[in-house]
Amino acid sequence: MNQEMMKNTLMETLGMEVVKASKEEVIMTMPADSRTHQPMGFLHGGANVALAESAASIGAFLNVDPEKQQVFGLEINANHMKSIRSGFVTARATPAHIGRTTMVWEIRMENEQGDTVCLSRCTIGVVPAKK
Repeated sequence: MNQEMMKNTLMETLGMEVVKASKEEVIMTMPADSRTHQPMGFLHGGANVALAESAASIGAFLNVDPEKQQVFGLEINANHMKSIRSGFVTARATPAHIGRTTMVWEIRMENEQGDTVCLSRCTIGVVPAKK
């Protein structure tokens, strides 16, 4: 997974960047700025969820053969624990379960001081690729 693949996507629109992407861990960053703020000037919870699902989906994609399988988010939850107005949020996604038809990823998002901003869990479905 590289930045080029993120062109013309939600991830590019929100300013997300991949720092690390492997089968065991995905690290991404996203700015807290006008692209990701809610009307009161804080990082939007939905932007956190978009970051979490993006990181989980990249990790899931790296765990399948894309010639034979595709991955899609089935369910996501998020607990928002701290608000931020500026800077960056960093997401670290790790697999809790890698199965044949589903995966579960845990995503911890932190501010630049290392405080937990959001905890999320995302279930990914693995389906045969359409030919």
